[in-house]
Amino acid sequence: MSLRVTAMLGSALVQDLGRPGRSEIGVSPSGVFDRRAARQANALVGNAPGAAVLEVVGALSLRASRETAVVVAGAPGPLTIDGVPASSLRLLRVPAGGVLSVGPAVVGLRRVVAFAGGIATDPVLGSRSTDTLAGLGPAPLEIGSPVVVAPGPVGPDRRQLDTGVWGVGDLTVRVVLGPRDDWFSADAADTLLRTGWTVSDRSDRIGLRLDGPPLERAVAGELESEAVVRGSIQVTSAGLPVVLGPDHPATGGYPVIGVVVDADTDLLAQAAPGRILRFRRHPAP
Repeated sequence: MSLRVTAMLGSALVQDLGRPGRSEIGVSPSGVFDRRAARQANALVGNAPGAAVLEVVGALSLRASRETAVVVAGAPGPLTIDGVPASSLRLLRVPAGGVLSVGPAVVGLRRVVAFAGGIATDPVLGSRSTDTLAGLGPAPLEIGSPVVVAPGPVGPDRRQLDTGVWGVGDLTVRVVLGPRDDWFSADAADTLLRTGWTVSDRSDRIGLRLDGPPLERAVAGELESEAVVRGSIQVTSAGLPVVLGPDHPATGGYPVIGVVVDADTDLLAQAAPGRILRFRRHPAP
């Protein structure tokens, strides 16, 4: 054993790059929401890009049973080792018996914690990711949970500047309209693109629920369930968009008015409740 949870507020999940290619058996890819942050943290700590990490929303403290090398990436926020402030995006060493405390994000939402060697849990369908919808993978961490870290080499002690998109302004992502935009009125696509949508506090890894003006349907009735992907913008019966996250179902029955460009879905990981989200058509007309 390398670490044990001593305190937490919110959620902490084991995640890697997911289990793609399983949709034919009804399993979505899942995986870490902010893939860029996970790759960055793993690179700095000396792991392979797909090594398992912790995805933290809120606050988490871990006591190490042996010296452990760690990097925290993703949203910025407080970070301490035995009460002494430490820096994100820097290789840190938690001494045996020491406590790593990861505070809540001050901008954004999710923080990613990588340990040298990666988290050693048994893979399920080729992945160590926790799928919150399907109930696959490791159980969410709670106070007292162990975090077992595999032995592995440690990366160089250097800092890598974060080039992520932070700030308190509106968050804009690119979207390709379709495949079911023809199920909506002629004005619905314009409304989708010109509205500043408010991220709801009912959002989670399954989908970002957005509040704003309802999108008017042109086709009544129900759509037969069809395959959906991360970034699909489903429109509920109330006319409100839901942008599907990594734990989305493999199929869905709500019409999809558009799909967020895959590279931009990492930005959605940091869309905290109350943030304004805007869609920009891609490619631009």
